[in-house]
Amino acid sequence: MAAACRETASPDLPTAAAPIVIHTDTVPALRQTVNSKPVAAYSEPLSDSLNNWTFAVSVYETKKTFQYLLRIQAKEVRVTDSIRFPDFGITPKPVIKKGKNAQSCIIGFLDKKNEFREYRLVSFVNDQLHIKTIKSYYVASYRTKQDP
Repeated sequence: MAAACRETASPDLPTAAAPIVIHTDTVPALRQTVNSKPVAAYSEPLSDSLNNWTFAVSVYETKKTFQYLLRIQAKEVRVTDSIRFPDFGITPKPVIKKGKNAQSCIIGFLDKKNEFREYRLVSFVNDQLHIKTIKSYYVASYRTKQDP
């Protein structure tokens, strides 16, 4: 008569079928309240002896935490666009700074170290409005194999 040996898995050890889930979401995807006032704004007067025109760019919150609304005005041109900031694990802090040329500004954001990161250039040249991405940012997640 042969005796059978049966091993039972310890409840403390993970099994091969159990997935490892890593949660990195620290900022909710949706805002509880949306600020109706601009969170960042820039304006400068346009030289014109007959009209009181301005070049103005404003950034507004939307319901989505990382997506913002852009409102741009130059002379009588009014444009609405959207801008999406990368998720670096903090709530975005949009900032607008004056550009190198007249009627231009740089839309960016503050990183975790409160350093300004350039993102888009908005300019009004020869009566034409230009929006150009000057830097791109990507978020990656890495997974390392755990030793058993």
